[in-house]
Amino acid sequence: MKKILGAIKKEPMLVVSVLAAVISLFITPPSAELLRDIDWRTLGTLFLMLTVLEGFKSENIFNPVLRLAGKMKSVTALSFFLVFSVFFSSMFVTNDVSLIIFVPLTMILFRAAGKEQFILPLLAMENIAAVRGSLLTPFGSPQNLFIYGQSGVGAARFIWYMFPAWIISAALLCVFILALNRKDLRGKPEIPDDRFPGSLPPERRWRRIVYLILFACVLVMIVTRTSVWMYIVLAVALFMLFFDRKILLKTDYVLILTFFCFFVFSSSLARNEKIAEFLSRAVAGREYFGSIIVSQVISNVPAAIVLYPFAENKGALLYGLDTAGLCTIIGSLASVINYRIYVREYPGKGRQFLKYFMIISLIFFALVAVPGYFISRAGL
Repeated sequence: MKKILGAIKKEPMLVVSVLAAVISLFITPPSAELLRDIDWRTLGTLFLMLTVLEGFKSENIFNPVLRLAGKMKSVTALSFFLVFSVFFSSMFVTNDVSLIIFVPLTMILFRAAGKEQFILPLLAMENIAAVRGSLLTPFGSPQNLFIYGQSGVGAARFIWYMFPAWIISAALLCVFILALNRKDLRGKPEIPDDRFPGSLPPERRWRRIVYLILFACVLVMIVTRTSVWMYIVLAVALFMLFFDRKILLKTDYVLILTFFCFFVFSSSLARNEKIAEFLSRAVAGREYFGSIIVSQVISNVPAAIVLYPFAENKGALLYGLDTAGLCTIIGSLASVINYRIYVREYPGKGRQFLKYFMIISLIFFALVAVPGYFISRAGL
């Protein structure tokens, strides 16, 4: 019993996702259609990113970025650097990938600077930055890509429609960062060089080049949405098996399993005609706040798929889905990634993460929800 309770305490999100998946299978029995509905592309992409980034860490490829960030003259400047790195990169490599890249860097840098008290509020802001930065482009998030493809609007129109929410979010993030550092805006991080992990030995340059090439391949696969993604995943997995199999053992399979269970849950609900019909009727004409509420149950990506055919205002649906990740950790699965990365480094502190996440995200939500509603009424 102690071992079971210990496992639940260590991996609460995995436990929740497994229970949700099991319960959903009583609602919609397992079938071939259910398996096809699971977003295997996202799972494959997540596997590649987690594996390649483990390779990055083993070869200290992030060291130049760490040293660049370490030269920031104040904690405030370092905070701006990290939060807006997530904000801008999420527009191109999707919100989940940007968090995978920069959340570990944030923890390394602030631990090295002896400023661990900043880590949790900064991770909450980076989560907001990922959710709100990615909303600008059609490929910033899975729900954006889905609605962009279904609606038939041009890329320029899409970006222009989302721009007000994007620029308001950027301005608010600046205010939040300044508020976090208000007691000592010029405080120095003082990160000594010997606190950075490892070096970049010349004899291992070829290994770093290989991982950089693999990373570029993953980014191309994400951006192009190529139909041969499954062959790329298989090829990289087989390559790693012979090239550096120890990295495969370090890949965070718990996070992948958590995502898989959430996809089973959402696909099961979407497959149930009565539930799907109820959700659709409840949201028609109330797309903005309706999609926010539904996303807290099945997350924003499956909510987009379920609700789109019945939405009268596609723009309001899009705005709602891109705001849903500010309410709870379930609202956007990118938030689950953020949570998982943190508790992997700080076991047993998941409750503290959720506390900071809820407080900071809900304040941000309260500031953007009403303006977003009125902006979205113009329609996509």
